[in-house]
Amino acid sequence: MLTKKPLASLVALSFSALSSQAFAAVTFGDTELTYGGYIKLDTMWTDTSDGQIPTGVGRDFYVPGVTPVGGTGESATFDAHARQSRFFLKTATTLDNGKKINGTLEFDMMSTYPIGDERISNGYAPELRHAFLTYDNWLMGQTWSTFMDLASLPDSLDFIGNTDGVIFARQAQVRYTNGGWQVALENPETTVTPNGGGARIVTDDNSVPDVVVKYHHAANWGSVALAVMARQLSIESAGLDDSTNGYAVSLSGKYNISATDDIRFTINSGEGLGRYIGLNTSNDAVLDAAGKLDAIKVTGYALAYKHAWADKWRSSLIYSAQHIDNDAQLTGLAVTDNTSSYAVNLIYQAASKLMFGVELRHATREILSGDEGDLNRVQFSAKYDF
Repeated sequence: MLTKKPLASLVALSFSALSSQAFAAVTFGDTELTYGGYIKLDTMWTDTSDGQIPTGVGRDFYVPGVTPVGGTGESATFDAHARQSRFFLKTATTLDNGKKINGTLEFDMMSTYPIGDERISNGYAPELRHAFLTYDNWLMGQTWSTFMDLASLPDSLDFIGNTDGVIFARQAQVRYTNGGWQVALENPETTVTPNGGGARIVTDDNSVPDVVVKYHHAANWGSVALAVMARQLSIESAGLDDSTNGYAVSLSGKYNISATDDIRFTINSGEGLGRYIGLNTSNDAVLDAAGKLDAIKVTGYALAYKHAWADKWRSSLIYSAQHIDNDAQLTGLAVTDNTSSYAVNLIYQAASKLMFGVELRHATREILSGDEGDLNRVQFSAKYDF
């Protein structure tokens, strides 16, 4: 028999912090199957001061590290896609020991370049977002990093919204939860800046997982989360063989001003934090002249205010920034020194499952030499939850 589940159930499961998805369920023997998702159209008019963003994810949503600097201004670009549309399946099975095991699979087409193009069919390959099981207090599989706080993400039309200063990562992990406490071992990866600057080196040479410890407290007034992370940064390639340690701390949360209005915030800082913050604008470490790794310190923060104008109208004002402590003698002057962005939107909730909205964004990226470039974007979105 087909039954409808309340929206709050989905939010609690953290399938998406950016949208209200409905979902339905059907039972097969001892297993209940739930499904849902949404269809979303995004259209964007983007103007950049110092060159054009190449075709790719930076044209589909805001990516701080790709705002052009030092180029020649070009005409504004218009892009439209439905790649953020997604679909999920969730199972709950009663085992022969009387306990339940739950599973989740979720896909979208958001970051699958270069598979697909815009010439004829606009076809893109599905991308795995989530694939995990939960049993007792354990979670095993790929999902949001434990170091990330979904509650602090803003109500934005952009894929993330407060991208510059926010923690954003999905990866395989083993997580144990007890009350408000969470401890996780997560898949490691190291991104490295060559000595003197140059193309990013992505290694897969870590011998230990990233370790995250987090405490999350929720109440009627909102929620707050404090997380710490310890990492190994490692490289073994092209005659290089070195490792060093990284660490980071995150404080984030949401404060409910009223039943409809809230403030969301995040503050993140650490050495070797690069790939976790701002969509890897900064690398985790840089190589010195002797081929040794030096962890790069990054600090990011974001603040968002959500306000309801009427029953069906709401807006969010969003500010986000990150500052990167690069050593110019090691990285050169072409690496990013800081990025920031402001955004404001107006969203019309035409029905519980139908939304239209427009969002304005201004962003700046400055490199270590002092040169900077700006981005201005107008985005329109329409979304149908099912």
